[in-house]
Amino acid sequence: MRRHIIMAVVFWSVCVDSRKIRGISLSYKRFYRERKSFLCIDGSKMIPFEQVNDDYCDCEDGSDEPGTAACPGGRFYCSNLGFRPHYIPSSRVNDGICDCCDASDEYNSHAHCQNSCRNLGQRERADVEGQMRTLDEGLRLKQQLIEEGVLLWREKQAQLRDLQQVAEDLQIKLEEHRRRKHEADRLKEQTLKAGDRGKCHASINIITVNEVQAKVAFIQDEERSLSEDEAVALLGGGHEMDLSMFQLTLWDSLRAGDSVKIKGTYGVPASLADEDPNIEAAERDAVREDTDLKKVEEAYETVNMEISDLRNKLTIDYGTDREFLFLNSQCYQLKVYEYTYTLCPFNQVTQKSAVGTEVSLGKWGTWAGTPENQYSRMRYESGEPCWQGPTRNTMVTLTCGTETALRSVKEPSKCQYIVDFQTPVACQPVLKQQGIHSEL
Repeated sequence: MRRHIIMAVVFWSVCVDSRKIRGISLSYKRFYRERKSFLCIDGSKMIPFEQVNDDYCDCEDGSDEPGTAACPGGRFYCSNLGFRPHYIPSSRVNDGICDCCDASDEYNSHAHCQNSCRNLGQRERADVEGQMRTLDEGLRLKQQLIEEGVLLWREKQAQLRDLQQVAEDLQIKLEEHRRRKHEADRLKEQTLKAGDRGKCHASINIITVNEVQAKVAFIQDEERSLSEDEAVALLGGGHEMDLSMFQLTLWDSLRAGDSVKIKGTYGVPASLADEDPNIEAAERDAVREDTDLKKVEEAYETVNMEISDLRNKLTIDYGTDREFLFLNSQCYQLKVYEYTYTLCPFNQVTQKSAVGTEVSLGKWGTWAGTPENQYSRMRYESGEPCWQGPTRNTMVTLTCGTETALRSVKEPSKCQYIVDFQTPVACQPVLKQQGIHSEL
């Protein structure tokens, strides 16, 4: 009977000692329940149990000194009841600095540590609750943006169909205007040739003084008619001249003269008569058809550019539910010291200095998130080169929030930028399911 009592007392004493071993977590308690000896956790050595936490390192893995700073590379477990438990390097035990919020690491030092775990736990729980409220609101807003994205996608598709129909109509109109212009040019050429033939067969083969007086005027005084003597002088001293002789001898000098000019001339040396009205009409028609054709060509080119731009936008990956579609054609700015940063999602990132100089930090490249969430980061590439440095590139990290805005811009290495971009569409339901757990 006495022997049983003694054994019970011994067992109770050993259990109490194991429970008082400092620096171990609950999951490691089982390694410290030996009665007379302790086996190093790596199995390399057996030592007397009283050598555990004796401030002398016996085990190579440091498992015999979880509560002292004796073993290099050892770890001390902070229980931190009321807050999050965690490990610290054993070298920090009794170093005079409070590392564990429950003050368990400074049990034998001059430091006067207060147990702050409860306050820290309360603050963390408040932060977690705030994060969960933000997540709930972000997910609600995300759902709205998804629904708006569906409608916007349909509008873009309808807009593309309308533009394609307009392009088809303009194509038909373009072919018609080309045909009409070709016909107008043909009629113009035909009319000009007919006019030339008429002039060649006209009965008037001479130019008279009267015709010169009627068709020639002074450059400086167009209202004053030439006198008979002045007209005779222009005809070389006679009252009339053969048309062919006039062309060979006097036409070029008369046309290049600086004192007289031919009224209403169209540059045709065969006659000083007024332009044929049929020719004038043909020329007007040709000019009008040419102008109309250019207008249709410009409209056709503009519509095709809009179609190409819209098609490019519709080929972009806007997320599994097209939740990021609303970001297209939007821009967001943030001022950091003397620079203003502008992010235009799916387009580019720029930096503008106080003096107005704007630099490209990269153009839209691709999604660059993790395999679990590829839509968590955006890569913008091939910005302007740095002086004696690499080409500027930007990585945009998307974080959950109730507003869509730039939060920060950093340059961790030369000309390589990291942007924090907050938006409801970055909120993930999986975060709410997993939660943010703490061992309280």
